[in-house]
Amino acid sequence: MAKVIVTVAPTGGMASKAQNPNLPTQPGEIAESVHKSWKEGAAIAALHARRPDDEATCNDEIYRDINRRIRERCDIILNNSTGGGSSGDMLVPRPDGLFESSFEERLKGCEAGAEMATFDGMTFADVHGGREILVVTTPSRCEALAKRMQERGIKPEWEVFGPQHILQDVTRLIEKGYDKPPYYINMVLGADKGFQGAMPYSHDILAAMIRMLPPQSIFCVSGIGPAQLPATTQAILLGGHVRVGLEDNNYYSRGQLATNEQLVARTVRIIKELNHEPASPAEAREILGLKAV
Repeated sequence: MAKVIVTVAPTGGMASKAQNPNLPTQPGEIAESVHKSWKEGAAIAALHARRPDDEATCNDEIYRDINRRIRERCDIILNNSTGGGSSGDMLVPRPDGLFESSFEERLKGCEAGAEMATFDGMTFADVHGGREILVVTTPSRCEALAKRMQERGIKPEWEVFGPQHILQDVTRLIEKGYDKPPYYINMVLGADKGFQGAMPYSHDILAAMIRMLPPQSIFCVSGIGPAQLPATTQAILLGGHVRVGLEDNNYYSRGQLATNEQLVARTVRIIKELNHEPASPAEAREILGLKAV
């Protein structure tokens, strides 16, 4: 019987309340949704901050507020995003008419005392809201972000959207010693309609990416939209961990808007039906090599 880590991604950097009124965007809303998800079996909270106007930010004061409110309620692992999102403080207009994601703003996700942080070590175009947004994480920026996490005692959640992301900077940075095993690699599949260079979900694509992981890695799978349920179920069958939540998928079923806790509860039921158990936050910390709280 395996222990499966369930991550809840309650907000994300792109979804809006117009798409799903259940989306938590403000610190109190996020903390309440995470607490409900923890009660259903989530062990990690993958957090994005939003400004009071619901636009995306990596403002460390807002992250601190979110983290404090969550920690007052439960012992879930806190994982702050250094990706940010596709609006608000993250956008820097360029003279060519495109936008660029602010790397300086992204770094602030390391400054709020989280145990983990997402590491998007790639350069790609994000197409959202009629804008083309360049997310530029060059090799030198990868080094700067990895050093910042190492200095702050933060474990990276290496986030990848395709095989090339595993084989290039993630593997390079791991081999340079910026993380200690086990390496936690989150494979996001089904984001190909919004992120240039991302891969769609299929059984074969996921299985191939798992074979490319560096030694001593453990993996998590995030499926976008309709891919969420089959991708996470396959991940469990293949010995991995899973992420669910409104960051990735607004719907519980066709036409039925979801809540974060509903998506977590369904995933936990599937884990148990497959004769596994959801890991508690304490068990997840042991699996990941994090300090107890």
